[in-house]
Formats: sequence, structure tokens, C-alpha cells
Amino acid sequence: MSNWYLIHTKIRQERVALENLERQGFACFLPLIRAEKLRRGALQVVQEPLFPRYLFIRLGTGLESQSWAPIRSTIGVSRLVTFGQTPAKIEDELIAQLQDKTDSAEVQLRHFEPGEQVVVTDGPFVGVEAIYQMADAEGRVMVLLNILSKQVKMAVSPASIRKVN
Repeated sequence: MSNWYLIHTKIRQERVALENLERQGFACFLPLIRAEKLRRGALQVVQEPLFPRYLFIRLGTGLESQSWAPIRSTIGVSRLVTFGQTPAKIEDELIAQLQDKTDSAEVQLRHFEPGEQVVVTDGPFVGVEAIYQMADAEGRVMVLLNILSKQVKMAVSPASIRKVN
């Protein structure tokens, strides 16, 4: 019989731990989500862990199951999550739901939402409030500026705007 358990990884080493555990023959699951991140002034869509520093591992409990001992010394792994001396068991239903949600996830976490109030932080329009419209194909964003009582559409770098609090 086997159950799902929780592994605590070292900082930003979830993929390293996953790769090394799978190389040793362990069945693992690292739920990932797509997110927009601002990198070097451009919005990029990246995949990142749904639960930073955690991944799930399927371990057997019988005599014929694989030894748990190598888990502690696996590169990227910090420890097996426990409650006292007992490893934290995760329900199969929860893992199945996470697998369904992350496999079919088209959800992207938007850095800015269309219609959101932003302020220009760089360039000749610094300090001017605008309305975020959309990202364009060249890694810029389109905003509506209110200039001389007229709305003007303008393309700017995502790094040169911020949300209005």
C-alpha cells in the first residue's frame, strides 16, 4: 500500500528535488501554475510552484516498498514533513483534485488587469495616472492617458507603471 506525503524543499529548489527524487525511482508531484512576472522590464509568463518549497511524494508502507532513507540526503530536499514523528499523510482525493486543476489550468495571474488605475513612474509622463488596457506583442503595455481632457492611448514599458493604491 502507498500514500502521498509532503516534502519540504530548499528555497527555490522544488524542481531540483523533483528531478533527483524521480531519478531515484520515487513517484512525485509538483503542482505548477502559470503566472505573469515582471522581468527586466518585460512581462513574461512563467510556470511556478503552486506551493513554494513543497512537493508531494508517493511512498509505500509495506516491506517490499522502496526505502525512505535516501529522501533526507537528496539534493534539493530539506525534509519530509511530519507531525511529531509521524509523516504528514495527504489524501489521494486532494492530490487528484490538484492534478486535475493544474493540468487544465489556463488561469494566468495578471500583473495588471484591464481597466485598472495605474500611474506612470518613468519618462515624460511621470506621475500621470492612466488606465491599463492590455499587453502588446512586443512586451509593452497599452495605457490610456488623460491629456488635455482627451484620452490618448500610449505604449509603455511594464516597468514604467505601477498600480494606484
